Formats: sequence, structure tokens, C-alpha cells
Amino acid sequence: MPFTSDLIDEMNLLVKFTLSSDMAGIKVHSDADPLVIAASERLYEKKLVTEVDGGYLTSIGRDAVEHAKEALRILTSQPH
Repeated sequence: MPFTSDLIDEMNLLVKFTLSSDMAGIKVHSDADPLVIAASERLYEKKLVTEVDGGYLTSIGRDAVEHAKEALRILTSQPH
């Protein structure tokens, strides 16, 4: 299954979360890009974040961020 534009928007939002603290969340403001707002709402529906406008990561959300950041690191690394 290929990545859809919705999934890419969700992944881009997920990688904005920091993993250094469980108390660090994000807030998607009402004047944000509509695609970001929609991605935040979908992440909430999927139970990856605690609030419809971002909030904190849930346990499964934290796992998703770890994997998303690792995939991003692998795909953007320079070949040797």
C-alpha cells in the first residue's frame, strides 16, 4: 500500500513531536494549515495523540513517532 497524501501529512506532524519528554506536546492552532488541522484530527481519531488539536502522545503514538523518525533518518541518510 503506497503512502497517501493524508498519511504523509500525519507523518509530518508526528515527527514534530519530541521524544525527550512525555510532557512535551504540540498545539495545532485553529489558523494552521487546514491539512495540518485535518492530520491532527485523524491522529486523535487513531488514538495517537490525546487531543484533537495535538496534545500529548499516547503510548502507541510514541511508538509511531519512534518509527516515523527512524524511517525518516534512514531515507534521508547519505549513502556511503
